[in-house]
Amino acid sequence: MSQQYKHLFSPIKIGPVEIKNRIAMMPMGVFSPRLMGKDGAYTKEGADYYIERAKGGAGLIVTGLVPIVPNPLFYILADPKSYIEKTKYLTDGIHKYGAKVFIQLTALSGRAGHIKELPSPAPSEMPNVWDPTETSPAITKEEIKQYIENFAEGAYLVQQAGGDGVEIHAVHEGYLLDQFVIACMNGRTDEYGGSLENRLRLPIEIVQAIKAKCGEDFPVALRYSVRSYMKAFNRGALPGEEFKEFGRDLEESRIIAKKLVEAGYDALNCDNGSYDSWFWAHPPMYMPKAHNLDDVAEIKKVVDVPVICAGRFDEPEVAEKAIAEGRIDMMGMGRPLLADPELANKFAAGELAEVRPCISCHQGCLGRIFQFKDISCAVNPACGREESYRLKPAAKPKKVLVIGGGIGGMEAARVCALRGHHVELCEKTGELGGVFVAAAIPDFKEDDKRLLAWYKKQMADLNINIRLNTTVTPDMVKAGEYDEVFVATGAKERRLDIPGMDSPNVTYAIDTLRRKEIPGDNILVIGGGLTGCEIAYDLAKKGKNVTIIEMTETILNAFGLSAANYNMLMELIDYYKIKVYKNTVLEKYEDGYAHILETIKNYPNIANRAYHMFALGPQGMPKRLKLPIDHVVVSVGYLSDDTLFNAIGQDHVYLIGDAKKPTNIMDAIWAAYETAMTV
Repeated sequence: MSQQYKHLFSPIKIGPVEIKNRIAMMPMGVFSPRLMGKDGAYTKEGADYYIERAKGGAGLIVTGLVPIVPNPLFYILADPKSYIEKTKYLTDGIHKYGAKVFIQLTALSGRAGHIKELPSPAPSEMPNVWDPTETSPAITKEEIKQYIENFAEGAYLVQQAGGDGVEIHAVHEGYLLDQFVIACMNGRTDEYGGSLENRLRLPIEIVQAIKAKCGEDFPVALRYSVRSYMKAFNRGALPGEEFKEFGRDLEESRIIAKKLVEAGYDALNCDNGSYDSWFWAHPPMYMPKAHNLDDVAEIKKVVDVPVICAGRFDEPEVAEKAIAEGRIDMMGMGRPLLADPELANKFAAGELAEVRPCISCHQGCLGRIFQFKDISCAVNPACGREESYRLKPAAKPKKVLVIGGGIGGMEAARVCALRGHHVELCEKTGELGGVFVAAAIPDFKEDDKRLLAWYKKQMADLNINIRLNTTVTPDMVKAGEYDEVFVATGAKERRLDIPGMDSPNVTYAIDTLRRKEIPGDNILVIGGGLTGCEIAYDLAKKGKNVTIIEMTETILNAFGLSAANYNMLMELIDYYKIKVYKNTVLEKYEDGYAHILETIKNYPNIANRAYHMFALGPQGMPKRLKLPIDHVVVSVGYLSDDTLFNAIGQDHVYLIGDAKKPTNIMDAIWAAYETAMTV
């Protein structure tokens, strides 16, 4: 084991429970029936998902939330005997690898709950986060007392099943218990509302009840958000933004943390944010690394129990320094352990280049969780399917050709090589990576760069025969007598047939990303999809005056884009004063001016169309605007390049990635993996 991170890999105690190192897997919801039963116990596949991370070296596994209240999906008290019997497979499996496990118990979401799928009362009546036209009802005092009893009973079941402790979910992220504690969310007039003492009563009575039921030595941790970072309901503050805190500020948070520990909590598992500022608790790539560390370190100053810090916190050097200096006690990671379950072991061995990085896209994890699908990972298709997707050696090694060196092509080559096939990869350019090379250029895409480097290293380490600057023809494929052929030829950018698009001051997305400098101050971005909006943000951050035009009614209408990523990028667009015109097209770009037209063709509903025409003016004519523009960026999507696939036309030829259908990185990696794991 490397001695580089001696503090990170030193033991620590939470209550009487000793944990072998300072790496904790953070809780993430596991909602699907395949992974969790109605009794609140993880199925074998759900347990295997956690056991794989224990095997990978994490010292503490904190599971995703398990409700202590009846609901349509799962409930820990539904069948206590069944829960204990099934959960022993999980606890025994984690203990086998020397790790400890805390089961996270939840009172659900209050105003942050999905009204139809998972209803949950709030401290007092208030608008629902997801649909403000709906009202979350107020919880009664009788229900509160029942919740407290259920927390104690649920913790006792965990103890009987061999769990090492529980984590209470949560004075964190604007969930129900947090709503009791945050003044602007608690309108109660009884002993559970009003003063800070009253607002803290529920989480304090919960830990007291658990200790009374399970004993003082049974550890109870608390998921805790230090600061809310709320500008208002459904409005989050950005890092460095000046704002008045609408939720919990740091001064109050110090007081709260101290009182919670005095009440009996044995550890605080910390981050920041609420559902109104979701990108703090579920940070996209636009959020700085270890962005919660400074705030969490302030809590460590006032409590004497272990403090865990989470939030894009995946750099062992940063964690080692923070732990050595006594600023925090443990490093918390969620998504990085989904991307690479062996991450902790690789840290311990000093093999950082071997770590497959999380790219903070939320496509396979948060995006799927909130669709009530299995938790997984965009860059690791085997996540949540550890046994069924485990790669097996091929019965007979084959000669495999992969055409195209983008991410999808490299994933197909990697999986085939791991299974023992002889792989040749041909790339028509002089560099591996395809369009991902350009996509990784902005400074907020550092993990995309790491993923690209990881794939290139895999190609070298697996002795895949790489042929760059090689254009494959049907004759070459036929002459090579390959057993299996993967066609990953990608896609081409859509071009606009509009006057002025041949101007030297017009670039398409990939070329724009590759350029070190875009001339001029006034930039027009055509296309409000994810790529267009990210380019607009990147240019605005560099001081440009940016305008986006989008032909549809919405921007950022990207498949698989999670609410956290969407919300933060929308806040950034607002913060950097990027102008957005929707239902708008470019008519021409001429003499330094963009002539844009607001169109009504996206209003099929007669009433909407009539309203739009009325709003446009007395004649109901679409508006035309003439904007001074120094440079135009075109980002209007891609067209599949399946020409070679159609020309080859034979069995055992697989079309994957953007060559089949332009989409996102998760689809490209998953399609490659799922095809290559069976050939």
